[in-house]
Amino acid sequence: MVMKKRMGTVLYHILVAGFGLIMVYPLIWMIMSSFKDTNTIFTTAGNLFPEQLKMENYINGWRGFAKIRFGTFFKNSLLISSTATVGTLISSAIVAYGFARCRFRGRKILFGAMLVSMMLPAQVLMIPQYLWYQKLGWVGKYTPLILPYFFAIQGFFVYLMTNFIEGIPRELDEAAKIDGCSYFGIFRHIMIPLMKPAIVTGGIFSFMWRWDDFLSALLYVSESKKYPVSLALKLFCDPGSSSDYGAMFAMATLSILPSVLIFIFFQKYLVEGISTSGLKG
Repeated sequence: MVMKKRMGTVLYHILVAGFGLIMVYPLIWMIMSSFKDTNTIFTTAGNLFPEQLKMENYINGWRGFAKIRFGTFFKNSLLISSTATVGTLISSAIVAYGFARCRFRGRKILFGAMLVSMMLPAQVLMIPQYLWYQKLGWVGKYTPLILPYFFAIQGFFVYLMTNFIEGIPRELDEAAKIDGCSYFGIFRHIMIPLMKPAIVTGGIFSFMWRWDDFLSALLYVSESKKYPVSLALKLFCDPGSSSDYGAMFAMATLSILPSVLIFIFFQKYLVEGISTSGLKG
């Protein structure tokens, strides 16, 4: 029985490692191809490792286009992602606290509407949102990519934080009320410190989603110097002439570093339990 259990464990880990390698192989291929000569990337696609490591792709890619260095695109993405993430966390935390702790008429209807909004595909809202932002004069600016997120438009984060707050014992609220705390005081001094795991988790996902958002930038940003990284990468591909795939793979490799680093530094908050984490605060 012990031998069978060990064999099952070994087989399980082999299968998991195999599937994991299949999933991560395209990413590894992209990183390795960024060190190859552009003309040999697809002719030597079967060879994962380059014969000689070359840094020209990174140098050429960082030079950018039309006197716009690729670092400018990184700054644009950082501005959009960080500001929108801050707005998402603040607004979602406030709305989640209202759903979890405040009792008011129509609360269940609003919560149900929020859940329904999570099920709507983004493509359904694309045209009405564009027409609305166009009338507001926001098209061509960063405003549609940042400002709406200060109004808790992403139900996923509201739902995440609502569940977290409901896992925090209400006795803490009652004790704070006895000491004279208002609803805002409870939210500021009790909930915010205990919600750190949920806030960090939401921040990780929000930053990654905004950093990788290609479609919204394509719709609302028209000037090249305002492009985020996700949109600037397409400039390396020119259907009318030659495409610099080596530089594109090099800059794509650099573009995933912020998300990877954020995930590595804050991954412990992704696995913490909801109620347990709240009591630890």
